[in-house]
Amino acid sequence: MELAVNLAERSELAFAILLLASQLIAHEIGYRIGYQIRVRAAGQAESVGVVVGGMLALLAFVLALTLSYSTARFNERRHGTLTEANAIGTAWLRAKAIGTPQAEEIAQLLEDYAKVREDFVREGRDKTVMAQTNQQTTDLQKSIWSRVSSLVRERPDPVSAALMSSVNETFDAGTAERFALGIRLPRQIFWLLVGVMHLSMAALGYQFGLRGKPVRLLIVLLTIVWTAVVVNILDLASARVGSFRTDTSVYDWTLQTFKGFESTGAN
Repeated sequence: MELAVNLAERSELAFAILLLASQLIAHEIGYRIGYQIRVRAAGQAESVGVVVGGMLALLAFVLALTLSYSTARFNERRHGTLTEANAIGTAWLRAKAIGTPQAEEIAQLLEDYAKVREDFVREGRDKTVMAQTNQQTTDLQKSIWSRVSSLVRERPDPVSAALMSSVNETFDAGTAERFALGIRLPRQIFWLLVGVMHLSMAALGYQFGLRGKPVRLLIVLLTIVWTAVVVNILDLASARVGSFRTDTSVYDWTLQTFKGFESTGAN
């Protein structure tokens, strides 16, 4: 799985070509084996067709299972960004509502926090950059929580308590989003999918070999479709690989909202 992710990170096209080629090779091996024993196994074509049909049905089930899993993880990451951005916005508004110098510092730190969180979600697979971003997140959380705790001690009222609750929800949302971005398609499921694909192609080639009638053009088209589905599944399941990336627009909208409130307050 890690090897597949690394290859897809460098080039999705290269990964797709490799997967396509390996399936076609499996089909050709199956075809040649079936073609060589077609005379001895003349009565097996119908029985083999039943087995091949069952394998193709199993492949369709595994494809649906992995696609559903990957789509769910993708939606979880998108929902996580929305939840985190909303939590940051709520905490910022409550800090602004208090209006004390300390609360204003908290609001400013929350703006910086939103930018760092946006950078974290947008970042690729550079471990050094991600480690720096996580460290910035931790430092900002410490600074924000220190000021919130001090504010609550100075004025233990429902307003400051609500701010503390919002900040806590903001940090929890950040942890949840970091966890969601770290989830991948389990390697057992991935290799199960790849294995069933290649076995199905080999069995299909074996069936055509027994009949002595290759349909290579249709097989190529079928393999291209399967390959496209698997590439999209891997893309959806991997948060920081490919074109299905988590949109960070919601953080920009939150920062724009901050500027809008500040300009309104200034007027």
